[in-house]
Parts: sequence; structure tokens; C-alpha cells
Amino acid sequence: MLEVRFHGRGGQGVVTSAELLSVAAFLDGHEAQAFPSFGSERMGAPVLSFCRISDTPIRVREPVTEPNVVVVLDASLLHQVDVFAGLSHKGYVIINSARSVQELGIAELADRHDVNRLVTIPASDIAREYVGRPLSNICLLGAFAALTGAVTFSSIEAAVSQRFAAGVAELNIAAARAAYDRIGEVTHASAN
Repeated sequence: MLEVRFHGRGGQGVVTSAELLSVAAFLDGHEAQAFPSFGSERMGAPVLSFCRISDTPIRVREPVTEPNVVVVLDASLLHQVDVFAGLSHKGYVIINSARSVQELGIAELADRHDVNRLVTIPASDIAREYVGRPLSNICLLGAFAALTGAVTFSSIEAAVSQRFAAGVAELNIAAARAAYDRIGEVTHASAN
């Protein structure tokens, strides 16, 4: 079972990210589950959301404490919340930031982590370019598909198309594709 934990702030699409990922996994033929965890329910407050993907029925119904993947929608949380709690050294990390791991002050994570499984991507900038707003959540799903291979990009595209109106969906899919391609280039280059 693949367990994913999303970290962000209220209003950034953290809950939507997990829901869309679960739909994409389902479209790819997997079992999937998504649910949020709220603290204080206000715009800007830290929010968690979870997604599980499996090829067998998912019976567990508790928060993800030992994720295989951590997706950080807001890098300002890196030094406020223990976003990497429970993550194994073989897990994946995707951080929405134009800054490097060293610039973010998390070099110790990189030292004990597989460099091919730890990426930063300027998803807010990509979203602003394609969608006109800095909502990074859909871009990060494209990055997730490219980095982990756990879902196909076509399933992300279909999930987004089902959720949003045609014009909005197309812009978000273009942003997700840009993130997907960028992560694909980075992981391909580091593998060589």
C-alpha cells in the first residue's frame, strides 16, 4: 500500500489534492482512499490530507503516520510542522518551492535520503503561468505522477477533467503537464 500525506495551509487545495489523487488511482484500477485532517478550520491554518493507494481493499481508516510520500504545498511549514515525521529514507518528498533543498534548510534530509526521491518544484510559479493563480495543488499531482509512477498522468488528467469546468480543467492540466515534464527531466538527468 502506498500512503501519501499532503501538508499545506487552508485554502491551498490540500484536501482537493488527496481527493483527486484517489480518483486518479481509482481510474488506474487501484483501490483508493482520501480524507482530510483539520486543526482550526480557517484560511491559512496548517492542514493535512491523506491518500492511500492499494491493489487490495483498504481496511485502515486512520491518519497516515508513516507515509511513503510527503507532498508539501507550502514550504513555510518546513520549520513549523514536522512534515517528515514517519517518512522512511526510501520515501518520496515533493516540495513546492523554487529554492533548493539546501536553501530551504533541510540539507540533513537530503543527506539521509535518496536524491532521486527528493525534489523541489516551483509549482506555484508554474500554476501562476498556466492558470493565472498560484494554486500549486494540481501541479504537484503532475509532479507526483512523474516522480513515483504510482498513477498515470492520463488518470490525473481525467480526475481533473471530472472535477473542474472545461476551461479551468484545461489550464490546470497544462500546469500539471508542465510539472510532470519538469520532474521527468530532473529524474532522468540524475539517473544518468
